[in-house]
Amino acid sequence: MSGQMIDVKTKDGVANAYLSRPDDGERYPAVLFVMDAFGLRPQIERMVDRIAARGFVVLAPNLFYRAGRAPVGAMPDMRDPAARTRFMEAIRPLMQGLTPELLASDGGAYLDLLEEVGRGPVAITGYCMGGRVGWRIAAAFPDRVAALGCFHTGGLVTEDEDSPHRSAGKLAAELYLGSADNDQSMTLEQIATLGRALDDARVRYRSELYTGAAHGYTMADTPVYNEAAAERHFRELFALLDRTIAAPPTTASAP
Repeated sequence: MSGQMIDVKTKDGVANAYLSRPDDGERYPAVLFVMDAFGLRPQIERMVDRIAARGFVVLAPNLFYRAGRAPVGAMPDMRDPAARTRFMEAIRPLMQGLTPELLASDGGAYLDLLEEVGRGPVAITGYCMGGRVGWRIAAAFPDRVAALGCFHTGGLVTEDEDSPHRSAGKLAAELYLGSADNDQSMTLEQIATLGRALDDARVRYRSELYTGAAHGYTMADTPVYNEAAAERHFRELFALLDRTIAAPPTTASAP
């Protein structure tokens, strides 16, 4: 298996990204890995490599490429609340600048690259803000995205007119939602609201609560890492990928 940094051309520039895949030269089902707010870093590469080792080609782009090549900001000392707050204050404008229109534009470029080097349709897995980004891309390209996993993702339900949950009807992907029970950005009330929106839109999904887990539970380079929850996330993600994109395409039998 091999991983490398590559450049992905978009309409607005070039996004550096981490690409990992088995090194036997075969074309594998494709996965778009959407980072959290702390950006591309060794932890993301390790997670991408683990997914790729299961027989996938996986791309993790730097979502903040308009502000520079990753790492856009130095990873703060997560044990220091003040340092974490300063980092989030610096990165928040970049997060807010990722409008649905820009995410659709960027997402199209990421999907193009994955379909070129891998086998479509594509699955998306997103973490924290990455789950919202993945939702926007899946809604913009329903014919190209077969699955979406959202893990400790907040902000899927807001009062805004363009809240992600209001676009549930645009999704064709099968969804898996792994929410932390200690996450003020995705409360039990918001989880219920999201479920009603998905039910009304007849989306195939499963929504589960990870008891005892906090926002960011998959990230081993942060104090909120929860090994049991992170391993559960991998089991559910691999099951989702196996159901939706891992199986070879079926062909009709000759009459």
